[in-house]
Amino acid sequence: MLLRHLLATLAYRATQAFSNAPSNFPELVIGKDVRTPIEILRHMSRVLTYAHSLLEPKDDGDNYEFSSGTWEWEVDRFYGVLEKLDQVFIESKTGDITWQQLVQGPLADAITHVGQLTMLRRMADSPVTYENFIKADIQIGKIRYLL
Repeated sequence: MLLRHLLATLAYRATQAFSNAPSNFPELVIGKDVRTPIEILRHMSRVLTYAHSLLEPKDDGDNYEFSSGTWEWEVDRFYGVLEKLDQVFIESKTGDITWQQLVQGPLADAITHVGQLTMLRRMADSPVTYENFIKADIQIGKIRYLL
């Protein structure tokens, strides 16, 4: 149950970073070899897809070689991967990885990258609106929080 809530929280917070972003945000370049927002989002989907492939050994990693898409396409792919993970959590499949490894690896990584996207929003002069996340309406099983 806690892992499903963590996924819903990741989805909710990511939506805060995605929503109402300026049109130039996905390709924002700040230099110093920092990934652009769209590259970060693609990386998040790749990491979570890898996690899914460990939980579903019959899964080939969902064609782990990722093609590039538009920002909207990447956002949709991200939500789709979270939905697949949520389904695996419902079924309590552990595959080749423990729940602890899942948290300390790909889930923590994805949460870290949501923070990066939020910081980049501020750097793009479009900060995410303040919200007290303790009071947020985060629901287990809800992944698509498009605002």
